[in-house]
Amino acid sequence: MANVSLRNVRKTYPGGFEAIKGIDFDIGDGQFCVLVGPSGCGKSTLLRMVAGLETVTSGEVDIGGRVVNEIEPADRDIAMVFQNYALYPHMSVYNNMAYGLRNRGMPKPEIDTRVREAAQTLELAGMLDRKPRQLSGGQRQRVAMGRAIVRQPKVFLFDEPLSNLDAKLRVAMRVEIRKLQRRLKTTSIYVTHDQLEAMTLADILVVMNGGQVEQIGSPLDIYRKPATTFVASFIGAPPMNLIKLGGDEIRAQFAGDSRSAADAGILGVRPEDLTISGAAATDGGITLNLTVEAIERVGAETFVYGTRARAEKAVSATPGELPEGEVIVRIPGQDAPAIGASIRATASRDKLHLFSANGRNRIDI
Repeated sequence: MANVSLRNVRKTYPGGFEAIKGIDFDIGDGQFCVLVGPSGCGKSTLLRMVAGLETVTSGEVDIGGRVVNEIEPADRDIAMVFQNYALYPHMSVYNNMAYGLRNRGMPKPEIDTRVREAAQTLELAGMLDRKPRQLSGGQRQRVAMGRAIVRQPKVFLFDEPLSNLDAKLRVAMRVEIRKLQRRLKTTSIYVTHDQLEAMTLADILVVMNGGQVEQIGSPLDIYRKPATTFVASFIGAPPMNLIKLGGDEIRAQFAGDSRSAADAGILGVRPEDLTISGAAATDGGITLNLTVEAIERVGAETFVYGTRARAEKAVSATPGELPEGEVIVRIPGQDAPAIGASIRATASRDKLHLFSANGRNRIDI
């Protein structure tokens, strides 16, 4: 096991395109770090730089106290699990898992012990003689994980390993990966574009956008206090409601606060923090008057999609109109207002989030 440190890491391709724009963070020994962000944000490129599959333009990648920028991938003591499994179709499960160890010249008895122990852990013991074509997608992914486990590396690297699986199997494999990592206590870096996958797996979550880190922290800390509007809208399902506000409205609303809100221009509120109510908010919160446009029932919860025609703040020197737009309210159960109905949604002051007009800075209230 080992710490992993990235120090002002940059990646610039020929022609001047900067894919990674100076990234710094540390992953502690045994931690599970998830890189999450939209397609093209640079998360896979960053992972491949740690693996040695992409060169580092500048900065340092440190694994276990050793800078590995100039060290070949095979000598970095890492193991990688790919999205497409990368199994040899003509080899049995056993031989796929043993192949890398044989190339390293490991004695046959030790190879056999490692392969069988990993197969037992991954519930593959009865499939060691099968070929990949005889396995399901989930079983193939477990073989790919087993091939990494037998290496007993310092660091596991996962590049969207569940993307090719169906939704139900993704959930099952997600649980298996987290249980396995906790059992092995191996430092792991996992790339995904799925924010739910990221939230459930991570000890430390790194939200990326445009080759940069938007926010680093525990999943719950990031969910509760997003640093930017990008993070607020990307982390959480459904995403946070973001409402553009005029500067005068904000100053009037929060004039007594210790920190200035003069530059704030965006108000955020999570769908689950809105309540359908007959009365306006009375504690400095917000009141949104909505027309119901759609209802989405997902079992224990229901999502109400409303169009904001007018929004009033309960405590405001200058109540004003807010721009029209969609607001999502998450309510328990399956009872919901009728489509076309007029409803009032409120949120208390302690559930509100303020951001600068450009969305780049959080403003505490």
